[in-house]
Amino acid sequence: MTSVSLVGPGDEPIVLGVTTPATQVRVPTTRRYLMCPPAYFTVEYSINPWMDPTQPISTSLAMEQWTALKETYERLGHKVDVIDPEPGLPDMVFAANSGTVIDGQVLGSRFRAPQRAAEADHFRRWFLANGYRSVVMPSRTNEAEGDFVWTGKYLLAGTGFRTDPQAHSEAQEVLGVPVISLHLTDPRYYHLDVALFVLADDLIAYYPDAFSPGTRQVLRRLFPNAITTTAEDAACLGLNAVSDGRHVILPLEATALADQVARHGFEPVFVDISELRKSGGGPKCCTMELRD
Repeated sequence: MTSVSLVGPGDEPIVLGVTTPATQVRVPTTRRYLMCPPAYFTVEYSINPWMDPTQPISTSLAMEQWTALKETYERLGHKVDVIDPEPGLPDMVFAANSGTVIDGQVLGSRFRAPQRAAEADHFRRWFLANGYRSVVMPSRTNEAEGDFVWTGKYLLAGTGFRTDPQAHSEAQEVLGVPVISLHLTDPRYYHLDVALFVLADDLIAYYPDAFSPGTRQVLRRLFPNAITTTAEDAACLGLNAVSDGRHVILPLEATALADQVARHGFEPVFVDISELRKSGGGPKCCTMELRD
């Protein structure tokens, strides 16, 4: 049987219940992540449909939720590096948007929104200061792991709202991996990582209505056994999730998706990202994977 867990700041996972017997034994692999504390988090501009500068924001609550997420990774045995936040960059907490790292090769980011443009160079300097010598900054708009999702075999590359389609070929040349272009059509799901995530090398979950008809056909061909989610789970950013091959870190509202991943042999672990979601981000947005 597979347990479903809830975690909070400083707490051990709490078993909420059990699911039907898993169809496959899933094995976690230790990951290394880069995160940035939301010390300056706020919503002072709007660059996606989730952001409303008129609504109240609690930076302290965002910090609590971010800390709980970081501690969850560490409790599961993963290593978390931390980059210092910078004043005036409230979205720097969403570290996934600032680099794609595969086999130690780093492709940096180039943001579409001018409000976030300065983040890219802070991350570039972090990479160079931490032993990465092959760091390429893109010539095309490229919002990194926001639109680049590595399956272990393909780099799924989103476009439609942020990342230029020409950035896909640039990523293939820099990273040396095959790239599959996917077209996003719903502005609420402006990045690929809020519409799709990888559970294991052979399995993804995604929200079909976020994609063009042709892209849906491509995903069905590549991943015939993929999990498809409800509109409700997509709307709570349930697909902005992180999997280590067994444990799946999900927003606590994504209950139907949790049931589905549990039936596939994974262990859902819920986190509260309600404050961070006010800027359109969730667990994955806060988490860049360092694949050395």
